[in-house]
This record gives sequence, structure tokens and C-alpha cells, in this order.
Amino acid sequence: MLTAKQKELLMFIHERIQDCGVPPSFDEMKEALDLRSKSGIHRLITALEERGFIRRLPHRARALEVIKLPDVAMRGRGDGNVLSPSAFKAAQSGAVGQSGAETAAASVPMMGRIAAGVPISAIENHNGDVECPPDLLGRGEHFALEVAGDSMIEAGIHDGDTVIIKRTDTANNGDIIVALVEKEEATLKRLRKSGGKVLLEAANPAYETRAFGPDQVDVQGKLVGLIRRY
Repeated sequence: MLTAKQKELLMFIHERIQDCGVPPSFDEMKEALDLRSKSGIHRLITALEERGFIRRLPHRARALEVIKLPDVAMRGRGDGNVLSPSAFKAAQSGAVGQSGAETAAASVPMMGRIAAGVPISAIENHNGDVECPPDLLGRGEHFALEVAGDSMIEAGIHDGDTVIIKRTDTANNGDIIVALVEKEEATLKRLRKSGGKVLLEAANPAYETRAFGPDQVDVQGKLVGLIRRY
């Protein structure tokens, strides 16, 4: 359970990383939360780290990584929108929100398995549907994939999870994307662009970042949410 300030800071860090590719400075965090000193920010960050929501990366300036977001139905582009069965049920029954009106689940097509590890065969055909809360989906076309592998585990994406993907052929630095490599293999990785190269970055130190030419990688979509079954 997070306090209101802890949650506010976590979401601010998450949104800034999504928008800019880097975490905010301590001064920016202090201003955003309207705190008088940086010591309050230090305490909040320590609390978030102890609860497993963020981690500090050594030997890097402004080095914060969001591992997961609060266990509620949330709309967003990040890699931490993990929906537990209890939150999913609440969202289906209309328990999230102030109106009290029922919210029906939306269905997205399940398109097979996606590698979070060494790339496997390209995205398969439609083989069923997955229900998810409408608030998890924005505008546009979405589909679901089952995760195979552990290369994105430090981004909170585990083997067997179901990821919700917004179909798009463009993405920004730091987005977690479905990448089609050389028209044959699909993989789930974080996108980085550097020196004319497209980098597919794992969130597990056991896996190396792979570099490709821009004509070797096609963006098929980007992560907007995740459903986990316990």
C-alpha cells in the first residue's frame, strides 16, 4: 500500500521517463510534489525502493527505474501497468471510479506468444480473445500476446504474463515495443536509438542489447498494459 505522496511521486517519475526517456531531477520532483526540501523526496524514493516499485541504478546520474506501478486499473503507455485479478474484477464491476456505473470489459484479440528473450517466430494468427478493462485501452487498435521468457523481468514483465499492445509502427526512445526483426522474428524489448542504430534492450542483465540497422527492425506495436494471473 502506498501513501498518496508516494503514489504521486511514482506516477510523476513514470510519466517523465515515458515522455523524456530519463527520470526527473530531485528539484523537479520537489517542485512537482510541492515539497519544501529534497529530504522529503529522498524519504519517498527510499520508501518506493523498499516496496519494490523503483530501483536506483548505481554509477549513473538521475538513475531511477520504475519496476511496477500500483496494482490498479490504469491507462498509460508504460511497462508497469500490471493488473491483478482483484483489480481486474473491480474494474469489470465498475468499482473503480466515482459514478458507480458498471463498466463492461473490452475484448482484444490474442495473437499468440511473444519472446521476452531470444526472438521466436513472428506473431501468430488470431487464436482467441482476452478481456481487459476499457480504461486500459486508449484510441486505436489493440491486441494481446502471451510473454515467453524472462528478458524483461526487471521491467515487471514475467514469463506467462499477457501483455496488451497498441498497434503502431512508430515508437519513442524508452518505449517497450513488439519488434519484428528482419521480417521473421518477433520480440518484446525496450527501444533505444543511437548513432543510426536501432537497439533492442532487455531488462535483465543476463541478456545483451542487440543492435540492428533501421531497415532490419519494424515496430509492430508498443506496450500499454499487462494482465497477470496468480
